[in-house]
Amino acid sequence: MLELRAKNDRGKTKLSWLDSRHTFSFADYYDPGHMGFSELRVINDDIVAPREGFGAHRHDNMEIITIVLSGQMEHKDNLGNTYTISPGEVQRMSAGTGIIHSESNPSLSNFAHFLQIWILPDQLNLAPEYEKKSFDRKDMLNTLCLIVSRSGKNNSVHIHQDANILQCLLQADQSVLYQMRPSRRLWLQIAQGGLEANALYLKSGDGLAITEEAGLLKLKGLDPESNFLLFDLPE
Repeated sequence: MLELRAKNDRGKTKLSWLDSRHTFSFADYYDPGHMGFSELRVINDDIVAPREGFGAHRHDNMEIITIVLSGQMEHKDNLGNTYTISPGEVQRMSAGTGIIHSESNPSLSNFAHFLQIWILPDQLNLAPEYEKKSFDRKDMLNTLCLIVSRSGKNNSVHIHQDANILQCLLQADQSVLYQMRPSRRLWLQIAQGGLEANALYLKSGDGLAITEEAGLLKLKGLDPESNFLLFDLPE
């Protein structure tokens, strides 16, 4: 079954410094029909104004992944980490027993656009961890590149869950294939651009839930370049 989660059906938070779209219930946005998907709990599509951001706050028992689409975000936490995240980099926090962090846009003039992703861990109360890795553009161009996994294989960021995240920069008229399995759930999130997914047309901000499907998922680029994530999740 393929089920579209259209971009305009998402929840939203609109503040003077933040424009956020919520694929699943988050903060003041509550939709009992969209509480998450498998172990995927949050996909927030955030745009943050220059010199603004999320002040220091606490999380626990969550795998939190940040993927910057444009601009930069600066991370600070109580583990002593201070890093700037740019496009092509992936940040992972395993909150475990608790982590306090802030995320802010350091630019004086440019907006920052990023995806914030939460995945439920398969173990509770682990020691908090931080990790950041860079991925070469050529490894994502017209190729599904593994950026997050439980095993950390292929230089992917490690999380405490049986889940893989793949990212691709797909050019117009180029295609990639992915094997669907009824024992797994897939979530496709279009970050930028547009795709054709097994004859369904998807645009930036759309999501696609795929369950109980076998065979190949064919993804074809429709725009000069489309940036998307594919989540492979447990049943």
